Amino acid sequence: MKHSDEIEKTHFTIGEVAEQMNVAPSVIRFWEKEFAQLKPQKSQGGTRKFTQKDLQLLQRIYHLLKVEGFTLQGARERLKSGNALADIDEIKEKLNKLRGFLVDLKKQLPD
Repeated sequence: MKHSDEIEKTHFTIGEVAEQMNVAPSVIRFWEKEFAQLKPQKSQGGTRKFTQKDLQLLQRIYHLLKVEGFTLQGARERLKSGNALADIDEIKEKLNKLRGFLVDLKKQLPD
């Protein structure tokens, strides 16, 4: 089977998720307890199976906690607002506008 013919993986183990995010599996388990929205499927043996949607949520949680510096409570509130993913797009748009303004301003400065 060629690489381009491979079927996209739909479920990931906690070890795979932790490796992708560069965190310990215990961090993923902790976040699962702290964030009600994070509910991975579990096999009969109790093995967690994370979907792409779960991965997106975990990446958002990571970003809120580690990049933006939110507390656990603050991150929970931000996720509950329902606009968590829209916030990123809004921030990107504002940054692009700011960048454009700064580029224009730089062009106006004398050499």
